[in-house]
Amino acid sequence: MALILSLETSTKVCSVCLSDKQTIVAKKQLFEANSHATHLTLFIQNLFNELPDLSMKDIDAVAVSSGPGSYTGLRIGVSVAKGICYALAKPLIAISSLECLAQAAIAHPDLQNIVDTEMLYCPMIDARRMEVYTALFDSAMNLKEKVSARIIDSSSYLNRLNKHTIVFFGDGSDKCRGTIEHSNAVFIKDLAPLASNMAGLAYKKYQNKQFEDLAYFEPFYLKNFVATVSKNKIF
Repeated sequence: MALILSLETSTKVCSVCLSDKQTIVAKKQLFEANSHATHLTLFIQNLFNELPDLSMKDIDAVAVSSGPGSYTGLRIGVSVAKGICYALAKPLIAISSLECLAQAAIAHPDLQNIVDTEMLYCPMIDARRMEVYTALFDSAMNLKEKVSARIIDSSSYLNRLNKHTIVFFGDGSDKCRGTIEHSNAVFIKDLAPLASNMAGLAYKKYQNKQFEDLAYFEPFYLKNFVATVSKNKIF
């Protein structure tokens, strides 16, 4: 048994999951912006309340989304994960939010009829305006283009699209549909990085003892935090 509690807070979705090796034991998720601060710890508590034979002390590790994504969301997720690890003396596992998102897309039913053995997967997390946090994976989850903050225009990915199918997904891809227009571009709606998608990735790292240093681990923000000020503020 390897019980791993996973927390995903990199986008507007707040989700938690308890998995045994790669099997989902229980999960909770809410598709609502700015919900992490009020719901994350409540979800964890309710999850274990619904599993009378298990308690927080039974977990073997905590996995958390490491970014990129929402600055505030990542801070909340990592803070809660660290707190649990410190309190229970459990190891911390970090999972890329883009890798988590790609994991959700690879087995998507909308792609089953596409014949392309070298199809690529492009997760996109919204980073304001026409910029997205993105990377490129193949079907074996090998990284083909490193994680970056990228401004999307009509020439983006053109060289690769001329040779292969690229699947775009995530909340950042929604604003790119009218910009990336190519016969080999496929868009999947309504995919988000979820804690339940982290189970297999987290278990692999658990087996390999790829744990983070609790004292020094920080989320991968990719860009510096930019605070916004309301235009209606008079002082």
